[in-house]
Amino acid sequence: MEVIRNGGAAPPALFGGAVAIGNFDGVHLGHQAVIGAAVRWARARGAPALVATFDPHPSRHFRPDAPPFQLTSLDQKLRHFAALGVDGVLVIPFTAALAALSPEAFVDDWLVARLAPGHIVTGADFSFGHRRSGTTATLAALGASRGFSTEALGAVEAEGAPVSSTRIRAALAAGETCLATRLLTRPFAIAGPVIHGDKRGRSIGVPTANMEAGAYVRPRYGVYAVRVALPCGGTAAGVANFGVRPMFQPPRELLETWILDWDGDLYGRDLEVGFIAYLREERRLDGLDALTAQIAADAAEARRILA
Repeated sequence: MEVIRNGGAAPPALFGGAVAIGNFDGVHLGHQAVIGAAVRWARARGAPALVATFDPHPSRHFRPDAPPFQLTSLDQKLRHFAALGVDGVLVIPFTAALAALSPEAFVDDWLVARLAPGHIVTGADFSFGHRRSGTTATLAALGASRGFSTEALGAVEAEGAPVSSTRIRAALAAGETCLATRLLTRPFAIAGPVIHGDKRGRSIGVPTANMEAGAYVRPRYGVYAVRVALPCGGTAAGVANFGVRPMFQPPRELLETWILDWDGDLYGRDLEVGFIAYLREERRLDGLDALTAQIAADAAEARRILA
């Protein structure tokens, strides 16, 4: 899959294809429907299938002080796009200059000039251009004069409600990891480098890989059964605490993962921790012996669930 960054244009081999455009944070069931429609159009005509997405998320530009809300990093999104059969991705840098473009200028400068699309697929609520003044009707009218067709898909429903990134964030905040997994079609996962912690876990025989959540949305604080994608390849079962560690001072938000039946040096290397099931809330325990016993019980429950 070819990734076009930094304002570049797609190579001619990717011209004339179907382009799915959107933020696609989470690449959830609804996003997969939009991308899938573009892939089907492209495959039926022997044309390339592409995605145009924004980085950073437009909400981060307009609300820089908003709490973290990301469901997927750009690297994760690119991996999910490739798994859906996408041939190329245009990463559009969302800047003040981009936000000021008229709908016509956005289509001409970023879509026609860089991708020369034959077909564009969006969600029905897609908007673009200065003050979000462009709608799917605007896009269809522009396409008619510029040689591309358009398709706008309605929301995908699951379990009685539309699938959306907002709904998935709410599920994670409530500890409803199974619902989030069904809507995403995969577990929510935090990816990033392993950092040095206080090494208290190692002193009680529970060495943990410590990570910061960064730009990711915060799932409910507590203990989780997790599955870890290892930097050397493969996956491993684990149990993780995400929160501020109420037994220790000063409070520090961390994702601390004990990778079960695995040993090795991970400092500075990237892990991806997938949240499979919420086990319990964070709580203060009566000393290290009680903590050790509780961790053992959590690990046993995680093994049962992950088996």
